[in-house]
Amino acid sequence: MKNITLIIAFLMCLGLQAQEQMLIDKVIAKVGTETILLSDVEGQYSYALEQGGPEDPNIKCNILQAIIGQKLVVHHAKLDSVEVSPDEIEASLDFRIDQVLRQMGGDETLFQEYYGMTVLDMRGKLREDLNQQMLAERMQGQILNSVNITPKEVKQFFNSIPSDSIPFLSAEVELSEVVVKPLVNEEENAKALKKILDIRKRIIEGGEDFAELARTFSDDKGSGAQGGNLGFAGRGTFVPEFEATAYTLTKDEISEPIETEFGFHILQLLERRGNKVNIRHILVRPEITEADLQLARTKLDTVRAQIERGKITFENAVKLHSEESLPSYSNNGMIQNPQTGKTSFETAQLPSEIYFAIEDLVPGDITEPLEYPLPTGETYYRIIKVRDLTNPHKASLEEDYAKIQRFAKESKKNEYFSTWLEEKFASTFIAIEPGYLSCPELDMRMNK
Repeated sequence: MKNITLIIAFLMCLGLQAQEQMLIDKVIAKVGTETILLSDVEGQYSYALEQGGPEDPNIKCNILQAIIGQKLVVHHAKLDSVEVSPDEIEASLDFRIDQVLRQMGGDETLFQEYYGMTVLDMRGKLREDLNQQMLAERMQGQILNSVNITPKEVKQFFNSIPSDSIPFLSAEVELSEVVVKPLVNEEENAKALKKILDIRKRIIEGGEDFAELARTFSDDKGSGAQGGNLGFAGRGTFVPEFEATAYTLTKDEISEPIETEFGFHILQLLERRGNKVNIRHILVRPEITEADLQLARTKLDTVRAQIERGKITFENAVKLHSEESLPSYSNNGMIQNPQTGKTSFETAQLPSEIYFAIEDLVPGDITEPLEYPLPTGETYYRIIKVRDLTNPHKASLEEDYAKIQRFAKESKKNEYFSTWLEEKFASTFIAIEPGYLSCPELDMRMNK
């Protein structure tokens, strides 16, 4: 059996996909104390076909081998007393199902129509699968936790790469930022407050429909399209001012206007279930004028000048002036690459406005103030410092040791884990229902 097919099991994300239950289920394989059902294989097979992947005559064998790999790890996790607490499983279930419900505007009827089962039934269906997935992941983590790599092994790994296969690395850059949020002037703030008060009055005194007014007036376009509905959410989901009000409301009550970093809101409680609330809201965001934007740009120009004159360091400027709600604030201004989680970017990964702004800069240089559009539709401003820059080059131990070390360690982990799987496969009882599925690679291994 190819080791890679076993490892596939750890790359398979547990999703919320409806599966046909047309077949009478039965056990088709056993791995130690674990069983594999016909529906386990057929359900994943149906899902794979729905995704429109390339045709593969061995797809069912690959799925079966992947499930055997996961069950093998789960079996030994239980033997080694590896545990996942019920609270962890329930928290993960909450997160996964809440994500789906939020996309459906909290509509459990729509959920039931789409998946063919209630939320409660779906939780029961997913609970054991999730438990097994989390057990397998935890066991794999424990197996690999002790894997370390020495400088000698890093060098051996790099030297084992054929010279014509050594990768050519793209240009990379590390960047820091100071971000300033334009402040709303008092006149626009007053206009927004008046608007949200007028909307509230139209609902309470005029009897107009909250949902229709949300669709028409809310500046939160995502929830506005759903009549302002944010779906069920637990504590910690919303900003503090919003959450504090949400949990004081009674059913159908409409709040007084509250102010958050996003603007002015009115809230209505639709339903409460234990520690979760289903809230809808209308947001009015004060308008930022050109004068407000210019003040933000001027502030950044001043900060930039202070840094360049040595009156303040870039890191101190972050602490004194940068927007605290952004991740870079807690990282001395360093920008994290959302694709990798690291602080380095290949230049091709940079947004075009940043790429062109730093194109001719060298490490230590700082850009002019740049627009910084946020997913919320707001525009902030920032200055960006080039911390480090590497030109395109062929990988070498001298310039790229940290990267090569990571690759070498991952390679060693894969080899270690593959060896562990091979040993456990040989020593663990595995049986497949005769006549169910002929997988030459698996059959050959079973008959050793």
